[in-house]
Amino acid sequence: MAVTVLIPTPLRPFAGGRDAIELEAASVGELLEQLTTEYAALRRHLFAGDGRLRSFVNVYVNDRDIRQLRHYQTPVAPGDTVSIIPSIAGGTAVEEQLPKLSHEEILRYSRHLILPDVGVAGQRKLKSARVLLVGAGGLGSPAALYLAAAGVGTIGIVDFDVVDQTNLQRQILHGTSRVGVSKLQSAEERLRDINPNVRVETFETRLTSENALDIIRNFDVVADGTDNFPTRYLVNDACVLLGKPNVYGSIFRFEGQASVFYAKEGPCYRCLYAEPPPPGLVPSCAEGGVLGVLPGIIGSIQALETIKLILGAGDSLIGRLLLFDALKLSFRELKLEKDPDCPVCGPRPTVTALIDYEAFCGVGAEPSYDGLEVTAAELAAEWKGHPDLLVLDVREPHEHEIARIEGAKLIPLSQLPDRLGDLDGHREIVTHCHHGARSLKALEILKAAGFSKVRSLRGGIDAWSVNVDSNVPRY
Repeated sequence: MAVTVLIPTPLRPFAGGRDAIELEAASVGELLEQLTTEYAALRRHLFAGDGRLRSFVNVYVNDRDIRQLRHYQTPVAPGDTVSIIPSIAGGTAVEEQLPKLSHEEILRYSRHLILPDVGVAGQRKLKSARVLLVGAGGLGSPAALYLAAAGVGTIGIVDFDVVDQTNLQRQILHGTSRVGVSKLQSAEERLRDINPNVRVETFETRLTSENALDIIRNFDVVADGTDNFPTRYLVNDACVLLGKPNVYGSIFRFEGQASVFYAKEGPCYRCLYAEPPPPGLVPSCAEGGVLGVLPGIIGSIQALETIKLILGAGDSLIGRLLLFDALKLSFRELKLEKDPDCPVCGPRPTVTALIDYEAFCGVGAEPSYDGLEVTAAELAAEWKGHPDLLVLDVREPHEHEIARIEGAKLIPLSQLPDRLGDLDGHREIVTHCHHGARSLKALEILKAAGFSKVRSLRGGIDAWSVNVDSNVPRY
């Protein structure tokens, strides 16, 4: 049994809307530190800048004022109730701690202010809020734009990539003039142009088990726009450990998903997907493609859910998974339940600290291909001297229409097991795809079928275009 902290109505917007929170601690000081670590927005409402409890906030253990006991050193035990009692005469003093709106901001946010569910108080909550975006790509772009425009006071962004020309089809935060520039620099400039009142905090680093807790701890809400499974599980576990809501979005080709994973009130990501798929089973957007407008839709939903959480308005996607099919223009909704055996948010968690997520997701456990890959330059030289060498293109026909290596034979990977008879087992074979992942799978299929002279083109047709033949279009 834990200590129950009762949250008064004025403070609930800064505690995820909760009226009671159970924590384990040995003293009031330890309890308040844990509370304001898990709910960072509460800290400024409970403590002054010098770290002392604000004069208009009283704390009671059961029915005793801690000022009459041992103050921060007052012991607490399982089953105790700790009440936070702010002054509310004539309007709460806590409310006055929310930042004021300038005349310029009142004009800027006027369409928000006349909404009954937002109003001045709601806009001040948005100005006070701190939101972390993990990724400044397809999902992070629309989310960042709309959160900045809405007046979220502090937007943090974690990213370590630079803007590439292939990003521009969907990553609307960036423009052509920003190609080759850090995504964080590009994002910061764009967001400041949209709303100079917003503070942008940038973290030019890969999110890891070593830095995730320190980065996420000081934000109220996390919006996950990652594109790989290790980081997705890392974000989930860090949010569970810190008690933060995780606004989830994912996209692939013409389909998208969105939800809010908040272990204090509903399931987490591991409750939905206990384990990741094997490496390479689910292709990335770079391999499988994505409709450019799709991340705009899902990322905007993430921004919407984030704003609702800050305002405490409406019904969030906690406990619900939203599925979107762009081709059918249809939304479906599935109910999610907490997994009682969840290793991170269940009653008996086995994950109590951040782990090695690349190992958890099987990254690095793939077979070794030493000596089985050839570079584009090596293939060009070898093919010139041995014209009987077979270059096998295992991409899809629609990719073959975009770009092709002259002289290569097309057999899509999905058809390869049924078309082995089309190949001469005595010939040297080099498989190739777009970037090299599918060609390695083709190599494994051919090796298992008894083909002994098989290698794979490292980097695929993209490397061929860069290093051998620039007339082959890149995509």
